[in-house]
Amino acid sequence: MINSGDTAWVLMSTALVMLMTFPGLALFYGGLVRRKNVLATIMQSFFVLCMISIQWVLIGYSLSFGPDQGHFIGSLAWFGLKGVGMAPNPDYASTIPHLLFMAYQMMFAVITPGLITGAFAERMKFSTYVVFTLLWATLVYDPVCHWVWGAGGWLKNMGALDFAGGTVVHVSSGISALVCALVLGKRRGYGREPMSPHNLPLCLIGAALLWFGWFGFNAGSALGANELAVSAFIATNTAAAAAALTWMFIEWKVIGKPTVLGGATGAVAGLVAITPAAGFVTPLSSIIIGMLVGLVCYTSVAVIKLKFGYDDSLDAFGVHGVGGTFGALATGLFAEKIVNPAGNNGLFFGNPALLITQATGVIAAAAYAVAVTFILLKVLEATMGLRVEDEEEVIGLDITQHEESAYTLLD
Repeated sequence: MINSGDTAWVLMSTALVMLMTFPGLALFYGGLVRRKNVLATIMQSFFVLCMISIQWVLIGYSLSFGPDQGHFIGSLAWFGLKGVGMAPNPDYASTIPHLLFMAYQMMFAVITPGLITGAFAERMKFSTYVVFTLLWATLVYDPVCHWVWGAGGWLKNMGALDFAGGTVVHVSSGISALVCALVLGKRRGYGREPMSPHNLPLCLIGAALLWFGWFGFNAGSALGANELAVSAFIATNTAAAAAALTWMFIEWKVIGKPTVLGGATGAVAGLVAITPAAGFVTPLSSIIIGMLVGLVCYTSVAVIKLKFGYDDSLDAFGVHGVGGTFGALATGLFAEKIVNPAGNNGLFFGNPALLITQATGVIAAAAYAVAVTFILLKVLEATMGLRVEDEEEVIGLDITQHEESAYTLLD
């Protein structure tokens, strides 16, 4: 039966997850790029919201959650939302309308390819971005989503735990982001010219909106106004705070001062890592996860990226790929059935098999995302071209791709 309280909470959570993409991610990424690319970066988040909303209604939801086909993908039986109505679907949520579950999951499908844009910021052609995003959402996100969350998906059948999208969202997008950064190559002048964020207050506002929206992302994944939602809500806030503090204290030790950018990045890393575990761990475990991912992601961004020299412009891989992988594995360590009877105990609570299952899920999703993303980029490189011309990159994508400027100076 439809429960009005559950329905109200998931409606609100759907809006909160939408807020994460636009304006949350748009402002976070927009503040991190140079002034000449801010509109182009914001436009990518706005456009993905529009485009994937249509793709999801037409085929995305059916491929992700529709009737199982070989444990790999859903069928197109729900094309255009045929048969997806107000009655609950007990395979997914028994107290809210099926149509609402579809809408809630749509916002996850929207933000996931949006996260990848941080890896190729300031250099990809907008026309190529449009085609790449549509194909990536259909060929990578939808199958991986079905593996983990779809009724009959092979990772779901194995018992892999992903409460709100560690593997589905962050591993798939973060690993794909690294492929994008490597295939497109470095920005012109990278390592020789200053490429500092042009507007840190804008970035911090975006991070705050992401943190706010993440309560819908994680607590909303309880799919009801219940005790599990409360538990996930607390775990989410706790991990984000612990990771932000850890990142800033590391900076304090290493460079002598904590930074605003470090605090914001640390908070996002904590939110990423707790996403798969939010509905399975206690507040104490969420503190440990947050502290550890702060250290892990700081090392990835401040040490490993510099050592290998790849240009992951806005650290999409360093935060989402690395943080999502850590979070999925941490779920295999810290999960407790006492928190969520529908889950399982992790290694630290007597069940090492869960860690193996979690690792299997991460490896499978990462390998699949790498292969398909690489093929897509190479095909698009040969047919459309991936990067803007050198002169266009120097001028900036705001003018060359959209004929607009974010900041107009008046005489």
